[in-house]
Amino acid sequence: MSAQPSPQAPAEPPRRAGTAGETSAENPWPVRLLASKMDAYIARMPWTWVEGQVVQVSDRPGAHVVFLTLRDTDTDMSLTVTLTRRVLARLRAALPDGLRSGARVVVHAKPEFYAKRGTLSLSADDVRPVGVGELLARLEHLKRVLAAEGLFDPARKKPLPFLPRVVGLVCGRASAAERDVVDNARLRWPAVRFEVREVAVQGPAAVTEVAAALRELDALEEVDVVVLARGGGSVEDLLPFSNEALVRAVADARTPVVSAIGHEVDSPLLDLVADVRASTPTDAARRVVPDVAEELARVEQLRSRARRAVGARVEREEAALRALRSRPVLADPHVLVDAPAAEVARLRERARHGLEGRVHRAALEVERLRAAVRALSPRSTLLRGYAVVQVAAGEGAGRVVREPGDAPAGTALRVLLADGELAARAR
Repeated sequence: MSAQPSPQAPAEPPRRAGTAGETSAENPWPVRLLASKMDAYIARMPWTWVEGQVVQVSDRPGAHVVFLTLRDTDTDMSLTVTLTRRVLARLRAALPDGLRSGARVVVHAKPEFYAKRGTLSLSADDVRPVGVGELLARLEHLKRVLAAEGLFDPARKKPLPFLPRVVGLVCGRASAAERDVVDNARLRWPAVRFEVREVAVQGPAAVTEVAAALRELDALEEVDVVVLARGGGSVEDLLPFSNEALVRAVADARTPVVSAIGHEVDSPLLDLVADVRASTPTDAARRVVPDVAEELARVEQLRSRARRAVGARVEREEAALRALRSRPVLADPHVLVDAPAAEVARLRERARHGLEGRVHRAALEVERLRAAVRALSPRSTLLRGYAVVQVAAGEGAGRVVREPGDAPAGTALRVLLADGELAARAR
């Protein structure tokens, strides 16, 4: 009897991952589980103090809570803050100008995560404005930090070009600062060209927009200088131009940057890091382009100086030439030649006389030697009638016969006379 196969047990569902690190493509978390775990994690976070700028206030009539949009002061990042009307009323009472966009506040809040919508917000029980004194103290601390890093060092500042091809201008929208820079620059140099970027120069978006405009102009090859211009304002209005992110963006720019923020008494940190600080936007226009009238006058002045210098040089050279021409040697140039020519003639005459004397003495010496040679010559003896007898042939041919025994009878002889010779034979 064969055994019956046992029925197969149903497959067990895969065990769900307990942590995010245990998930995989085959064993993922559903969205609800991830949201619930994020909610549980954020719920354990403690209350914390957060600083930012108020971007928007949503105060709906009849609502029990008020919503604030709190933005980071350096980057484009924001969170929603919920607070009760009582907290909002206390905040508005502490702000002299009321709660408005751009106000700096610190919030005591606890993070909350809304799992259904997947959003993060802050629930606040206390909101406090950041006072001017505290802001100035923070700016002073930031100033010391940046100075220690060398961002304000004069050695790193770049010189402005004499005549920029294009001037980059970052300013407010339809602002007086733009008109001051453009109009005054064109009065000084009508052909000047501008690349204008109109941005927010105060409020929460100022830092981001100004830094982005600066980077855009800095990337343009034809832009030789960038002007950051804004009119005057309160300390809070000028805070974006002391922002660390913007200050570092100016320090990193390859193009020279001119700071023209506020009035003479205003001194944001941007003035310290910029390559040139202008007291006003009008002063910036005077610094970035030369005055065409002044330059033409300077050119004419230099031409006059050059003309006078060349004229004086020509007069000095003419006077020197006249002095040289008045000298005796130039009045009668033959003087330079006559004396050497006479000396050459005198030396030639001496040489000729000396050579003739030596030749005459040599001729006398030759004649004396000739007479001595002549007197000692054998021919002189022969001329007196003597003769030289030599053996003419045979074994002793050419031998001089000095005695009879040298030439036996029959020996052929040659007799040398003064003017010839004779043949003879011994007897």
